[in-house]
Amino acid sequence: MTIKPLFDKIVIEAVDAEEKTKSGIVLPNTAQEKPQMARVIAVGPGGIIDGKEIVMQVKPGDKVLYSKYAGSEFKIDGKEVTILRQSDILAVVE
Repeated sequence: MTIKPLFDKIVIEAVDAEEKTKSGIVLPNTAQEKPQMARVIAVGPGGIIDGKEIVMQVKPGDKVLYSKYAGSEFKIDGKEVTILRQSDILAVVE
C-alpha cells in the first residue's frame, strides 16, 4: 500500500530503540523508551496552510528527530508508522 500524505504531513517509521544498555544489560520492551529518531517514508506537498505558505524541508529517506508525543500512530502493511506535521520535526540527522 502506498501512503500519500496531504498538506504539511509527513509519514515516518521509527528507528529501532536500543535493546541493551552501554554496560550490556538487556532491556525488555516495556523498559525501552519510545524512539525519537525516525526515517521519513513520505512527504506531503506543502502549500498554503492557514494563510501561510509551507515549503517542505524534509524528503523521503531523511533521518529525523521528532517530538516525543507528536503525531498519530498507525499500522500499515504490518509496519508501525507515524503521521505528523512538519512542525513536529526538530532536526534532520546527517
